[in-house]
This record gives sequence, C-alpha cells and structure tokens, in this order.
Amino acid sequence: MIENNGRIIVVDDTPANLHLLSNLLEEHDYEVRAFPSAKLALMGMKNFLPELILLDIMMPHMNGYEMCEYLKKDEKWRDIPVIFISALNEIFDKIQAFSVGGVDYITKPLQAEEVLARVDTHLQLFRLREMLQKTNFIQSQKLAQQNRQLKTLNQELEKANQELKEKYLQLEEAQLQLVQNEKMVSLGNLVTGIAHEINNPLGFIGGNVRAAQEHLKNLLAGLSLYREHSHLDNEIVAELEELDLEFVAEDFPKLIASIQSGYDIIRNISTSLRTLGRTDNDHKTEFNLHDGIDSTLLILKYRIKANKNRPAIEIIKNYGNMPPVKCYVGKLNQVFMNILANAIDALDESNAGKTFQQIEKEPNQITIRTKLSEDKDKAIVQISDNGVGIPEDVKGKIFQQGFTTKEVGKGTGLGMAIAHQIVTEKHGGKIICNSTVRQGTIFTIIIPI
Repeated sequence: MIENNGRIIVVDDTPANLHLLSNLLEEHDYEVRAFPSAKLALMGMKNFLPELILLDIMMPHMNGYEMCEYLKKDEKWRDIPVIFISALNEIFDKIQAFSVGGVDYITKPLQAEEVLARVDTHLQLFRLREMLQKTNFIQSQKLAQQNRQLKTLNQELEKANQELKEKYLQLEEAQLQLVQNEKMVSLGNLVTGIAHEINNPLGFIGGNVRAAQEHLKNLLAGLSLYREHSHLDNEIVAELEELDLEFVAEDFPKLIASIQSGYDIIRNISTSLRTLGRTDNDHKTEFNLHDGIDSTLLILKYRIKANKNRPAIEIIKNYGNMPPVKCYVGKLNQVFMNILANAIDALDESNAGKTFQQIEKEPNQITIRTKLSEDKDKAIVQISDNGVGIPEDVKGKIFQQGFTTKEVGKGTGLGMAIAHQIVTEKHGGKIICNSTVRQGTIFTIIIPI
C-alpha cells in the first residue's frame, strides 16, 4: 500500500487488461483514467494531467512507442514517466522502449505486486524530481535575485569608488595648488623683499654716480685752469707729474661708466625679480609676455653662460608683434621658468660624453618664438631646444603629477604638472609637447588674449 495518491493514465487496447489495471490501482487509492487507444489518451490528457502513464506497446493506429515519442516532444508532457506494458519480452523491445523515453518495462501476464511496486517507485521518483526542479527553480530565482542585488551593490560600490577617486584627485590637486600657492607667495615675498632691499642702495649708487660724474668733470676742469694760469714751484710740478693727472682724467670716467654699467645690470635684475615675484593670483592683469620671458632668462643667466664643461647656451629670440595678454602674471612666469629650466637640463644631459670643442661645433640652443594665432585671439609661445628629446612612452606622462625622469633629489615631478594646470585650468589655454629623441623638444603654450 503506498502512502500518497497519484494520478495515473492507463492505455491498453485490450479491455481485460485495461479493467484489471484500473481496478488494481483504484483499490490502492490512485486516481485513474483508462483509455483504449493512444489517440484517446492524448485527448484525455488535455483535461487530466497524470503523474504516471502505463502504456501498452502493441496497439493499432498509434502504438506505444509512437505515443511516447509524441509525449516527449511536448514540453508540458515530456517529464511524465512512462512504464511500458507488453507481452513482448525480447531484449530489442526493451531497448526500444527505453530509447523512446520510457522509464520502465512490465511484461504480461501482469503481476499485481510487481505493478504496484514499480508504480510506487516511479511516482516517488517523479515527485522527487518535481520537488528538486521546484527547489532548483526557487534557488535559481533566489540566486538571480542575489546576483541582481550583488550587481546593484557592485555598481554602487564602483560609483562610490569613482566618486572617492575623483574626490581624492580633487584633494590632491587642491593640496598641490595650496602648497604651490604658499610656495609662490613665500618666494614672491622673498624676491620682492630682496628687490626692495636692493633698490634702496641702488638709488644711492645711481644718484651718487651721476653726482660723481659732475664733480669729476668740474674738478678736472678746475685743475686744468689752475695749471694753465698759476705759477707752480718745481716741487708741486714734480708731485703733479707723479700723480699722472692726465691718466686719471682719462681713466676715471671709464671707472664711472663701469660703475654705471654694473648699476644698470643690478637694476635689471631687480626689475626681473619683481616681475617673477608677482603674486597677483586673485585677478588677471595685462602683461607683456616678452617681459616675463626676458626676466626668466635673466634670472637663469648663471645657468646659460659658459662654464668649464661647455660654451654658453645660445638663446635665439624670434618675438612677434604681440599685444599685452590678460593673465595671472606670477603663475605664467612660473610656466616659463619650468620649461626653460627643463630645456637647460635637457641640453646638459645631451652634453654628456662630449668635449668642449664638440659642443662648440654643434652649439646648445634654446629658441623662443612668439606670435598671434590666425584669428588674433590667442598668444602662442614656442620654446624649443636641441637637447636629448623625450621618448614616446615618456612624452604622454610628462604632465602627470609626480612623474619625473630626473634623479632622486633633483626633481619632484610637480613642475610640468603645475605648468599644465596653470595653462589649461587657470588660463583656459593649451600646452603641447612635441619631441624627437636626439633632436630636441618643443613646448607650445597657447593662451587666450
């Protein structure tokens, strides 16, 4: 006796077998539908979906194999277990029964215990399979839901990571800008202070040089008159000859002129220091870019001039006719300083292993060109050198913060990153690097006027 009822269809064209099986199964609490042919069974299955089918093989019009094949083609019926019933007992017949999708085989004459045992076994297997499929479906639904939740969480995490990355970059840029601003303000104050301190004695020197020139002129004129119109005794004449006043009269103006030249140089340096030290970062002012470039070159003159290892670096200026540009003067001068200092570094690097004479034949050069764009609304500054050049894989990284090709202690990797930020973000312009290894590098700065 089985514990659970089940829905069973019996198909057999022999009435006696059909009656026998129906009664046997109904006595054991199964819900049974009996059909004398396969076609009638298929019609009946539209209203009664069984959990098991007992199917005779040898039937007219549509035999059991054909009906089983038909069932297996339909998605709503294909999982219903089919037990074949036949008087045939050949191995071939059993193999064919299993090949078309049957799950078991009962031979006639039927034994009640065998029928009930096989029915009970396959109904339990069918229910277990249905339960497993339902469990798998529920698990797959849960897994799909968990996957969707995980996908949502991943998307939210990715978004949070992206926002965190952006905020980190913003913080990094803000820190960089803060450090640089503090550095430039301190440097500007220092340079301005030095220039101011220089200007005070410079004013005295400049005024005194002019007064000394006038006094010398008057003194020499008076001595000349005195010698022409006064009677001098021999001792005084000898003393005057010993003093060699003619040489003094000739050489002293040269000394004054030399002092004047030194005064002019120091004054120019002071002016350049004030230009480079400007910290007017709150608002743009009109500025002659040529003044900024010239001031930078003057400050870097100690690095440009000749030394024991190489001749002086040739500075070639090709300045175009350019109006004042509205800009942040101190910041833009910082860009010129970074690029020109890097150009000098590149030239020094290219000199490695060369003699003084070899460098003299192919001199180090820095060329500076300025011009207006075709539509006259942008200022273009090109600074080029004939140094070592920049490899292609490095060129794409030179504006990245922290990237440097210099030795430890000689570069922070901030200079060109800051230059890029100043030109692009502060001025809405562009800075472009073109370079060929062993030929040199060109930096092009484009600033809206």
